[in-house]
Amino acid sequence: MYWIALQPSPDEDRTAWGWRALQFTPRVASVDEAILLEAGASERLFGGRKRLLRRLLKEGCELRFDAWAAGATALVALSLLRMKRNAVEAPEQVPDDLPLSTLSAAAPHLATLERIGCTTFGQLRALPRAGVSRRFGAELLQALDSAYGQRPERYAWLALPPEFDQKLELPALASTTQDLLFTGQHLLSRLQSWLQGRNLGVLALELEWTLDLRRLDGRLLPPSERLELRTAQPTQEIGHLRRLAGEQLARTALSAPANALRLRTLETVPWGGLTTSLLPEDNKPGEKLHQLVERLSVRLGEQNVSVLAPQEDHRPECMQQSVPARGDGGVRGLAVGGGRGLAVGGVRGLAVGGARGLAVGGVRRLAVSPKANPSDVPVPPAGVPSGHHQPTKSASIHEALLPPWILREPLKLHVKGDKPLYQGPLQLLTRARRLEAAWWDPQSPAPVLRDYFIARSVSAGLLWVFRERLAADQDRAQWFLHGLYA
Repeated sequence: MYWIALQPSPDEDRTAWGWRALQFTPRVASVDEAILLEAGASERLFGGRKRLLRRLLKEGCELRFDAWAAGATALVALSLLRMKRNAVEAPEQVPDDLPLSTLSAAAPHLATLERIGCTTFGQLRALPRAGVSRRFGAELLQALDSAYGQRPERYAWLALPPEFDQKLELPALASTTQDLLFTGQHLLSRLQSWLQGRNLGVLALELEWTLDLRRLDGRLLPPSERLELRTAQPTQEIGHLRRLAGEQLARTALSAPANALRLRTLETVPWGGLTTSLLPEDNKPGEKLHQLVERLSVRLGEQNVSVLAPQEDHRPECMQQSVPARGDGGVRGLAVGGGRGLAVGGVRGLAVGGARGLAVGGVRRLAVSPKANPSDVPVPPAGVPSGHHQPTKSASIHEALLPPWILREPLKLHVKGDKPLYQGPLQLLTRARRLEAAWWDPQSPAPVLRDYFIARSVSAGLLWVFRERLAADQDRAQWFLHGLYA
């Protein structure tokens, strides 16, 4: 048998510590001021006692503790814990030399036992059992036998609830959301322990606070108010949930002072764990992309943090549409470390406040910037719907010749002698690449009829230009600049 006695810090939640301990053994009990764990059957699973203690007390834990001790029985471990807490060195002979003041069952009889010169476990055990039982009761002898391992120890073992739904009374009426967040930290610590014990990741949770007033200024108030928090990826990181809750609560006003706070999970999924890869690209430092997007969406507004979703359209300027990053087509599509999601690094990906675009799914897509001129995201071949691009040899050649910069709106060029001008005359380097589209779109004023070329300018370098097909009422074709080559 191997028992561990742990005393949480006074400002920590004992329930959270008990739930965390259930990750290491199913036999966890809250006894007096300590949490007791019987971890003898779990030593081999965690690689020995030292590794088990390291994971229990150190790794990935935001909960704090004052002291811990270990022993062959629960009462011995609890006695050693109390001695360590009082800065008393452990005796050489355990449990014979343990002081009776560390045994809870002996507390009512300490004065009498000291007068007869009985101050340790061994001295009490040397007394006649019948006389001790008549004078002090059978409970003291039963506790002594349990400490020596001669009697089984029975405790009310802790168990994780099937669903997380916890409510705490506030120590004082909360008049601001920051007061709610202070109490919410205890609930979030419980949530992390519950998620780790259940091996789950949370996707959505709900904060609910109970209002202390029923009427305010003659206006009827609801009994409670709620705030929903959602994440793009399953998580057990309470630090991210705390920041997300703080951002949203900072923008929420209480209708009246609150007296209780409730936290419950709305959506959870099995937890796949963190990556254990040794490759640098799988262990990138810093905050994860989807967490940054979620915080910015709360701070700046969901409409001001957007991504570009691919659209089925042949026109380059219509191949993507800006959608909120936290919407169904936005941040939920992220697959961090996987194949589908945002391409960040090689292409400037995040569109904050309508600034710039991104590439979705690792496929070169068009990104239109409403403010920048030009935007900096590659495009697929004109005339090929995004999402139906086949990796043929011809398509790969065309895609390799596409510009990495595209204008939000084509720029009309001057024409001299049927030749376009942009900082001087342009020299066409490729054959026409024809695009006919939008004849099916009722919102388009006219079908798109264009011939695309790659041109060279002495001053501006390589350009992507197109010529509109002549209409019946036009004498000369119109030329437009649509992209730039870096």
